[in-house]
Amino acid sequence: MWWRLSSCPFRPRPEVLVQLFIRFVLAPLVRLVWRPRVRGADLVPPTGPVILAANHRAAVDTAFIPLVTPRPVAFLGKAEYFTGRGPKGRLVAAFLRALGYVPVDRGNVKAGLAALDAGRTVLRAGGAFGIYPEGTRSLDGRLHRGHTGVASLALSTGAIVVPVALLGTDQVQPVGRRFPRVRRVEVRFGRPLEFSRYEGLEGAPAIRRAVTDEIMSAIADLSGQVYVDSYHRRPDQIAA
Repeated sequence: MWWRLSSCPFRPRPEVLVQLFIRFVLAPLVRLVWRPRVRGADLVPPTGPVILAANHRAAVDTAFIPLVTPRPVAFLGKAEYFTGRGPKGRLVAAFLRALGYVPVDRGNVKAGLAALDAGRTVLRAGGAFGIYPEGTRSLDGRLHRGHTGVASLALSTGAIVVPVALLGTDQVQPVGRRFPRVRRVEVRFGRPLEFSRYEGLEGAPAIRRAVTDEIMSAIADLSGQVYVDSYHRRPDQIAA
């Protein structure tokens, strides 16, 4: 199992206790209840910087990916989730840190740059970073055009990109449902993609678009979703 437990023989930090809970209670419970099918996990490089680029169908996607990937995966989390007060706030923050979430402030105009910087920090340290290139959950079941942030991360860090497809998570937690249902989930990992041939060309928009499109094509092949070459617009954005 991939969890790395911090050592403190007398007073373990909250994150350590939560890591123990995740490893010995939560992960086995998820596998028992949802019985996720996992294909291609051995394709994830065991070391070195890697980007897990996935389709996004439900809020629970970010829970399933780290629990079935054979190494720690960092995702972005809203900074306010880490600043709660009292026992509940500290527990939530400890839980998110134990899962590998990286706090980032999404409430300002520089949020996109902050997210990319957080991803680069993880990757340059040799870690695995999870990202949804579509930028938001798909509400129509189709796979939409990817934003080029995933390409920027790959090109600037030299990270390998592993495409990931999640199937069935939209049935576990449909839009508007607060608590997840018990439905079978499948997580598919694709063959790693590397883009060293574009080294030094991160600043070229056409290159970032070509890399992103290649990643999205791989995700589409894995997921079987219909691909739409336009960014996903949520109903509130359409109304605006």
